[in-house]
Formats: sequence, structure tokens, C-alpha cells
Amino acid sequence: MDFREKTVIVTGGAQGIGKGICEAFADQGASVIIADIDQEAGEETQAAIQKAGGKAIFIKTDVTNENEIIHLIEQTIQFFGKIDILINNAGIGHTESIYTISSTDFDKVMNTNIRATFLCSKYAAIEMKKQQIKGGVIINIASTRALMSEAHTEAYAASKGAILSITHALAISLGEDNIRVNAISPGWIEVRDWQKTKNATLPIHSHVDREQHPVGRVGHPNDIASACLYFASENASFITGQNLIIDGGMTKKMIYSE
Repeated sequence: MDFREKTVIVTGGAQGIGKGICEAFADQGASVIIADIDQEAGEETQAAIQKAGGKAIFIKTDVTNENEIIHLIEQTIQFFGKIDILINNAGIGHTESIYTISSTDFDKVMNTNIRATFLCSKYAAIEMKKQQIKGGVIINIASTRALMSEAHTEAYAASKGAILSITHALAISLGEDNIRVNAISPGWIEVRDWQKTKNATLPIHSHVDREQHPVGRVGHPNDIASACLYFASENASFITGQNLIIDGGMTKKMIYSE
């Protein structure tokens, strides 16, 4: 895949899955904008990509702040003149009983995960529409938690379910402007070793951890990055409004307690 003429924004791009996505697109020649609230992690990822010969800039962005999203889009246009691909990856979780979780904490998850997805898509699409025939691509990172749950994850599940819904809504609304919109729902993706240097730890997975997955292993950021590359490419030009589950088959495996 050749992305040498493409510009891609990745929100939450400094660590974890986002970092893997940024590095993958940079490896394929894209100009990458790392949008993240963590300046230390963002600058570290930018430096790593540049050291490897890739093109990347870090723009500090709080995706819960509409003005900072607008600034992100404006800076991208100023540096690169266009936006070809937006990957809405920024997200947070919150685990707390429904009996005690505050509306403030619930709203924080929703604002970070789904409101930001809407706003980033809106402002990026305005620029993509100007590109006429070339259009653009939006990829939303959801989660298998949109389809199944553990206890006390109502805010996270609600936000990820909303991402699936807004994905097909955006695909219909933006299709006439040649903008494709798809979602990816990761399962268990190990990111402890994809954090900024001072926080990174070496993950250790038990036999049970691995065997929960029909493929025999836990996922890693490259699994999601590879799918993003495909969705962003011309090979996926007939795909829009879809959700791709990447979980090693975990959501298809029935597990019984002995």
C-alpha cells in the first residue's frame, strides 16, 4: 500500500493502539498528525517516527474541547494542505457501579469517546469535501464492548455502541461527497508495552489468557493498524458503513464455568 501522497490524523495517537496506527501509516509513506493530550508521549512518538525516516508532527489536542479540534484541523491544513484520512481513536474507559457513578464521570466518557468522534469527523469532512473527486476516509475505533459487556462498564459500552451507530450514519451522509466511513472494534489488544517510555512495561500472558482466543494469542496494536491501512486504501473503495471485529475470535467462543 502506498500512502506517500496521503495525510492522516490519528487522535489518541501517542500511545497504545494509536501509536501503532501512526507508525504503520508513517512506514507506508504517509504524513502523520499525532493528536493527543499527552505532550510527553506525543513528542516521543513523533521523534521515533522521524528517527525511522517517517513524516510526523505532534499537535497537542484535548478532543473534549471543540476549539482544540478546530485548531487541530487548521494546523493540519497549514502544514500539509489537506486531510485524506481521519482515524478517531482517542478514548477513555471508566469502571464503576451504576449505583455510584456520577453524571460527571459518565459525561466525561461520552464526551471523549463519541462527542469527539462526531466533532472530529465534522471538521475533517468539511476539508475532505473540498477535495471533490479524491474525497477522504474516516475510521472510527469502537470496541467489542459495543456488543458485549463486563459489569459496571455502562458509560464505556454506551459510548462504543454509539460509535457503531454514528459510523453508518456518517457513511450515508458523507457518501455523496466521496467520503467513506467505517469502524473497527478491537477485542483484547495488549498495549502495556506501547506506552511512553517511562510507563511501558513488558506484558506477560498466561495460558488461560491466550487460550481464550481461538487464534491462541492476545492481540497487539499492529493487528488494528493493518486493518486501518486496508480500510484507508483503494482496495476498500467499495466498503463503507461497516464494523470490523478484530478480537482473535474471542467474541465467538462460548466459555462455560466448570
